[in-house]
Amino acid sequence: MRFLPHTDSDRASMLESIGASSMRDLFADIPSEFHIEKGSLALAGAMSEAAIVRKFTKASEMNRNATNTRYFLGGGTYHHFVPAVVDYVISRGEFLTAYTPYQPEISQGTLQTLFEFQTMIARLTGMDVSNASMYEAATATAEAALMARRVTRKSRVVMAGSVNPRYRAVTANYLSRLDGAYEEVDMGCFGTDLDRVIAAIDTQTACVIVQYPDFYGSVYDLAPLRAACDAAKCLMVIAFSDVSAYALIESPGAVGADIAVGSGQSLGIPMGFGGPHLGLFTCKQQYVRQMPGRVCGMTSDVNGKRGFVLTLSTREQHIRREKATSNICSNQGLMCTAAATYMTLMGDAGLATVARHSAAALQSLVSQLPAQVTAATGAHYNETVLSFADQVVRERFLLAAREADIFAGIPLEQIEAGVEARHLLVATTEMVEADDISDYLAALEVSV
Repeated sequence: MRFLPHTDSDRASMLESIGASSMRDLFADIPSEFHIEKGSLALAGAMSEAAIVRKFTKASEMNRNATNTRYFLGGGTYHHFVPAVVDYVISRGEFLTAYTPYQPEISQGTLQTLFEFQTMIARLTGMDVSNASMYEAATATAEAALMARRVTRKSRVVMAGSVNPRYRAVTANYLSRLDGAYEEVDMGCFGTDLDRVIAAIDTQTACVIVQYPDFYGSVYDLAPLRAACDAAKCLMVIAFSDVSAYALIESPGAVGADIAVGSGQSLGIPMGFGGPHLGLFTCKQQYVRQMPGRVCGMTSDVNGKRGFVLTLSTREQHIRREKATSNICSNQGLMCTAAATYMTLMGDAGLATVARHSAAALQSLVSQLPAQVTAATGAHYNETVLSFADQVVRERFLLAAREADIFAGIPLEQIEAGVEARHLLVATTEMVEADDISDYLAALEVSV
């Protein structure tokens, strides 16, 4: 029997109280063409549990075997290897159900895990402090803009057009109901033109947000931007999509970032059809009290025994709403555990190996492209844009690649509005091997 919390008389009483004659009145503002008439779904009758298992097991056999599929997908979600022990650890009951550790005396394992996670993220990004954590990179970027406004008491945010379009869109949405200006600087190319970004800075600028490596994988010198931010007394915010890059290239802290935010998905979290992700948020020590989220700290009890506690929590759940830095009420704590487990297993040398292999695979691919296909110029980490003669040629290649079990990249216009439908955003990780690149190039040769 189904449990229905409201009786017919309960529902009739509620409808009468709000002045509605029927449940359908509650949906009157939805156009009629979107209404589903009762009985129109033709749902099958109830089945036993055993019958349901057989039905869906049979349906699952229609899925293609993903074991041999090769991925050249990026744009914020990357196919890195996830050691089996990561899933084992986060599947344990102690972690799987862990939430905000309000009672530290019974949450020492969770708190220590988050503390270690913060420490490793701070080291990897070269920043002073990391929180634990944010939802994903887009909201982390938006929160960085809000934090910069609080720190500087200025209201203008400058965003480079080479930042991931989804990060830009979420930030613009956050700021759309606030006083102050928000400006996106068109780059005019598949890369970052710092001269254009610097030219957009004025005395009212709270922060400049750039991505490094940028959305197109470009790596560039940030020293001129750091100098421009110092001159204008604004903050330099660095966003990132694949944090594993900093095991090879200069970290945000090394290039002078005031705030660094981005995705931790590459640290032991599978692609998972786009989620869940993990948002990372780091900053300089002097700005920590304006940082959203929470920070776990290490202390000692009255007997001198080491312990872990929530050191800083400026969420509206914990302090007066008007003094909160953010309305984030949850986080990706389980994903923090996955990332901490992954980084512990890999260590400095392992992360550096992953980064080197990811970058080398892209260099190998680009160096062997046929003459009819071009790659974006300049230094890149593990991601770039391939350009074809026209959309027909590109689609022919994508089809040939899929027949070879290769996801060859993301049509750029699917993510970035206004781009010609002949470009492909391509990424490589340590999972891309020499044979995969050979098969990719073979599909290109027969298509162009």
